[in-house]
Amino acid sequence: MNRFLKTAALAMMALTIIAAGRPRAAYHVVATIPGPDAAGWDYARVDSVAHRLYIARSASVTVIDTQRELSVGSIGAIAHGHAVLPLSGGRLLVTSGQDASVRFLSASDGRELGRATVGAKPDAAILSDDGETGFVMNAEAGSVSVIDTTTMRVTRTVPLKPGLEYAALGPNDTLFVNNEDANEIDRVDARRGTAAKPIALPGCVSPSGLAYDAKSDRLVAACANGKAAIVRAADGKLVQLVEIGAGPDAVILDPQRRLAFIPCGKDGVLDILSVDGPAVKRIDRIKTAAGARTGALDPESGAIYLPTASFDPPARPGTRPTAKPGTFKVLVVKPA
Repeated sequence: MNRFLKTAALAMMALTIIAAGRPRAAYHVVATIPGPDAAGWDYARVDSVAHRLYIARSASVTVIDTQRELSVGSIGAIAHGHAVLPLSGGRLLVTSGQDASVRFLSASDGRELGRATVGAKPDAAILSDDGETGFVMNAEAGSVSVIDTTTMRVTRTVPLKPGLEYAALGPNDTLFVNNEDANEIDRVDARRGTAAKPIALPGCVSPSGLAYDAKSDRLVAACANGKAAIVRAADGKLVQLVEIGAGPDAVILDPQRRLAFIPCGKDGVLDILSVDGPAVKRIDRIKTAAGARTGALDPESGAIYLPTASFDPPARPGTRPTAKPGTFKVLVVKPA
């Protein structure tokens, strides 16, 4: 064997060994759950105790039985729902984007239990670890509404800038909020209700989904330009840009399994990132479906639920495709 062929053979052998040793998450789409035709959808959340998946829809909340993997139907009345959060006492917190309100619904029948006025176009919402405080990101108003989930009232409003997307709670009660217009992560001292210096995200365009991994003290932000921005929370330093698919709108963290899932709706893929070790790495990519851009984790089973539908082509260039009536569904992704 001449020197060139020998070198090439050794290189191929090395690549084979590396590929064989590369960790893979071994997740697969195992089921498709058809759901009610209730127009658009946005964020979703699993109540693992009640075995329910809740999905914020345009005019209601869709409920999925995760044990039987079937649709229970839609409950409640909202005006362009964006986020839904299960609360104690069999309640749901739902952001209602068109009327600047947060509605509290009965999880059993959707009956309205209370309503709070917030800023213009409330979008994403998250809870404190104890579930007693809700944080609502008002995208158009550029503010965060802090809500007492027991009294169902706004206790504080923190002004930031328009363009707010998803958020995550970090150490020392720091609230991190993606700003898709400014390409940055805004910071809020949740105890004092004051804003701190934002974190610039060079190389990240229109960050949307966000998650905080406490074990590594890192933030993972999904960017519209096919990147995941990895930020060290302690000092706000951008440490990595990881390649992902197009059209992401969520980062779903599974801290137990040390994985972050980023559904990329334009490419119709689910990128799986390992958050273990000194660097975040994309370890797998599975085919899902176009439009699957948000989702929710069942922390007990490790299952990921991705809402989507079938689409008609865009009416004209530059516009979004429209979902075909009667095609809404939830993809169930589980580890092997």
